[in-house]
Amino acid sequence: MDHREVKMPKRGKQYQELAKQVDRGMLYDLSDAVELVVKTAKAKFDETVEVHVKLGVDGRHADQQVRGAIVLPHGTGKTVRVLVFAKGLKAAEAETAGADYVGAEEIAQKIQSEDWYDFDVVVATPDMMGVVGKLGRLLGPKGLMPNPKSGTVTMDVERALRDIKAGKVEYRLDKTNIIHTPIGKASFGPEKLADNFNALLEAIVKAKPSASKGQYLKSVTVAATMGPGIRVNPVKLVF
Repeated sequence: MDHREVKMPKRGKQYQELAKQVDRGMLYDLSDAVELVVKTAKAKFDETVEVHVKLGVDGRHADQQVRGAIVLPHGTGKTVRVLVFAKGLKAAEAETAGADYVGAEEIAQKIQSEDWYDFDVVVATPDMMGVVGKLGRLLGPKGLMPNPKSGTVTMDVERALRDIKAGKVEYRLDKTNIIHTPIGKASFGPEKLADNFNALLEAIVKAKPSASKGQYLKSVTVAATMGPGIRVNPVKLVF
């Protein structure tokens, strides 16, 4: 009971009013959904719009994992700070390509000793994974561990940085088999959000594991940071 009393203020009058604009029992066409998500983004800051996709897979099995990355057509609207673990020529390449931080063992030590996390994405050259691997228990829970599948463990540091700065997002299952991924800001407007939505969903559909049986897209919801969830009709999504 106490927990409910603490949480109630988060669903204030403004949220309640916004929620009235959304029919919880309806599956909206994408065009209507993105218009509604912009309309219900009424906070004093430019709200992030996220897509939440429930998949008909069991992520506990290795052959049903869904994970990848895609560069959104219109980016994310967010300035991304990138840390690159590299040495020598690759470190110089990273600095030239616009990395915010570049280093090796000394950066790893800074993270461990100072609890330093002033970055949003970590890229590493394969030869540095011995150093980065020791940070797994720190970076992993924060979703910051570089991974070959998302293109963040690579020798092509320049391309990785270019893609990330252009609006590359990673998608992967959580423990409840749901993918949560940002597709931009409310200020993008419905058309750009729809473009980014379609690019993301197409990538997720293409990543469908062969072991997945039955309905793949169980539910698809879009929502602004402070706004209500709006359910999108997965049957009408065509790529």
